Amino acid sequence: MWDYFRNEVYGWNHKQFRRAFCDPHLNLRVKAKKKLPSRIPQPLIQPERPDHCLSVDFMSDSLTSERVFRPFNILDDFNLEALGIALDTSLPAEQIIRVLERIISCRGCPIQIRMDNCPEFIYHRSENWSKQHNIQLVHIQPGKSSQNAYIERFNRTYCEDVLDAYLFNSLSKVREISK
Repeated sequence: MWDYFRNEVYGWNHKQFRRAFCDPHLNLRVKAKKKLPSRIPQPLIQPERPDHCLSVDFMSDSLTSERVFRPFNILDDFNLEALGIALDTSLPAEQIIRVLERIISCRGCPIQIRMDNCPEFIYHRSENWSKQHNIQLVHIQPGKSSQNAYIERFNRTYCEDVLDAYLFNSLSKVREISK
């Protein structure tokens, strides 16, 4: 940039260039975006039987004390039944796997789990778990929430009926109303 402005455009010296670009911090580098693996678009189809395909997604809300918590919703795509809602301030991959293990022990093992590109499922522990149980993790394309429309519709209903309808003081109240 310095050579361009000095020689070709304005004939600026180094002090003029510094006042114009460096002092207002216009010379800061732009951070590179995190690269996600490319996802193959898959059509959203209605499964033929229960527990064939599960959809999962995270949401975010806050308590009255401004402490942020995250609901993790699990939905059966066949009959659009909410199988579980895990709530906590932090949901690492190990805790998500425990919730899924509990659902699998009650209902059986699904063939695939459809999800977005949340960091909890990019983690290698969840990939190892899915291979161990012969479950295919189907990631949607970034920015294409319509590829996971069943859970997005449930999230909207859950948000309107529970999260937006009440002010919560504690996580136990959220868990009580979410049952």
